[in-house]
Amino acid sequence: MAGRAGALRLLMARGRAPRLLLWLATLLLPPLLLRAGQGCPGHCYCFATPELVQCSYVRLQEPPAELPRGVRNLTIAGGNLTVLRSAAFARPGSGPLPELSLLLLARDNIEAVEERAFQGLPGLAVLDLSHNPLRALAAGAFLGCPRLRTLKLNQALLLLGEAPEEPLAGALRNLSLRRLELAGNGLRALPAAALPDGLEELDLRNNSLQGLSPEELARLDSAPLARLQLHLAANPLRCDCALRPLLAWVRNASWRVPDARSLRCAAPRELSGAAALPLRPEQLGCGAGRAGEQEELETASYVFFGIVLALIGLIFLMVLYLNRRGIKRWLNNLREACRDQMEGYHYRYEQDTDPRRASASPSASPSGL
Repeated sequence: MAGRAGALRLLMARGRAPRLLLWLATLLLPPLLLRAGQGCPGHCYCFATPELVQCSYVRLQEPPAELPRGVRNLTIAGGNLTVLRSAAFARPGSGPLPELSLLLLARDNIEAVEERAFQGLPGLAVLDLSHNPLRALAAGAFLGCPRLRTLKLNQALLLLGEAPEEPLAGALRNLSLRRLELAGNGLRALPAAALPDGLEELDLRNNSLQGLSPEELARLDSAPLARLQLHLAANPLRCDCALRPLLAWVRNASWRVPDARSLRCAAPRELSGAAALPLRPEQLGCGAGRAGEQEELETASYVFFGIVLALIGLIFLMVLYLNRRGIKRWLNNLREACRDQMEGYHYRYEQDTDPRRASASPSASPSGL
């Protein structure tokens, strides 16, 4: 191959090679030169070193056998893998691939992922299963991948059933993911039960979410998901009063929804295409309703206050009626005491104003004796 390359260069240097040959050489020689014969599986290309293996559009029916033990990045695109069975990527008879950290399996027509399909990949950190028509996802599909941090399932759950959250929650149990991509899966609700603790980034773009309920927002505010960032662009939000909790949540912590300014209304018709974040409560149809609710609350408060006062008055009257004899006796005693007091004052007044006592001199007493 090196001789052929040298001959081509010689022909081109002498000007005897047509431009078409030059173009073909430029297009075809790099893959041929990068093709490694040592430790590289058939129908694949090992670039630079066996650490990076790429199998592209060769219609593989199963994962390639005899992968290099030191492979770190593996890409299989355009295959027809259909079913990933247990330990599908472990080398037959030679054990696991401890160095493999990046595995890209987009558009490989994968329909089922069985138990422990990725067993033997202890160092796997990034797994991409996007654009595969998954119909079955085993609860233990990702067991044996303790270092898995990024999982991409974009447009992969459309055929998983009406409630893809249940098999997804089972498959993600006991994982320590940091990034989860679920874009383009037609989800109508937040897969709250499927979110692993410690998740830091969740991509829910281009789904069928009309909003998030207070319960779903409470799950996002829980301690295990306190650092989560949520991507919600290209969802058909329904901009009515039910959207207020989500808008309030986004405004209070804008860092949690990096694409908040891209949120658009899909309904009602008069708000179609409008930016959701700047909308006020009265634009969401909550103004009149809130005023009516406030008036009803005030009326109910006044009624309740009147009932309480009536009960207090009734209790007071009952106490007076039951103690009427004692109250009468107490009033009589009080009246007698007041009368005695007044008589004492009256007697003293009469004594002090008697003119005979006032005209009597103190020296008349001894002469009378």
